[in-house]
Amino acid sequence: MLGTLRDIRLFVSVYEERSFTLAAQRENATQSGVSQHVRNLETAFGVRLFIRDKRRIAPTPAGDAYYRRAIDVLRAHDAASRTVQAYAAGQDGQIVVGLMPTMTRCTLAPALARFVDAHPNVKVHVTEGYSAALTQMVRAGEVDFAIVPAFADSAGLKSRLLLRTPELFVAAASGAHLPGPIRLADRGKLKLVLPSAVNTRRGTLETYCATVGADIARTIELDTMFGTLDFVARGDWVTILPALMLDGDATSGFDVNPIANPSLTLDLVLIEPARRTLAPAAAIFLDLLEQEARRISAVWEQAYQES
Repeated sequence: MLGTLRDIRLFVSVYEERSFTLAAQRENATQSGVSQHVRNLETAFGVRLFIRDKRRIAPTPAGDAYYRRAIDVLRAHDAASRTVQAYAAGQDGQIVVGLMPTMTRCTLAPALARFVDAHPNVKVHVTEGYSAALTQMVRAGEVDFAIVPAFADSAGLKSRLLLRTPELFVAAASGAHLPGPIRLADRGKLKLVLPSAVNTRRGTLETYCATVGADIARTIELDTMFGTLDFVARGDWVTILPALMLDGDATSGFDVNPIANPSLTLDLVLIEPARRTLAPAAAIFLDLLEQEARRISAVWEQAYQES
């Protein structure tokens, strides 16, 4: 037999983590045990699946090819298991979701209220975090899905574009506020609150500001969306935030404008573990989140069209 399901699962973990140690932690196994399972596969196939040295573990061409098929095997097994579990008595189900503050401030509550009303027996756990942590949780299979800014690293992940939403210019409320799109270059010297370099959006925001000739007098780094809003509301600092964070009453106390010439947008992607299928309850909750996100985003997109 060329590989048990356990062999395949551990091989996939090593491939995605590029580390026997991290794969062992992810699978609650020992490092030596993980290594042995991979060696079992290599012995059975008569070919090396990884190049190992003190500095790195890298897949061989055979390892790359085997990984692509191994993912299909794990997804098929997961789908088969879910099909049988649906017949088990008393299965209420549980979903675990990872969301950024972008999604939790205005989008989460309406979608969650609709979901728990329609599915009272499903346990829902929502974990809030930033993209790097959420991406690792998805790879490890700790959450059913997460929603994060678009990024290039896709190892171990199944992804699709969920939504392209406007970025908004946010300042403390003033009596002179005019609605509609604005150009950053027309706002004079800006004291701008930015996320730190570990945040996916930081590079995009800096590049945009430089491209349009925005006059940035000072910057401060805050890796907290809610702290940023509170800080901006208290003085003359401004920030740029995704439209999903500012809906209805959430704009109270702020002057908020879409950014134009050119427009500034944020691509949000759905990521799932590549080796698993999405449970029906998780798919329903995801659909409700997507509906609510599109509704909020459409409000600000309309502001462009009406200007």
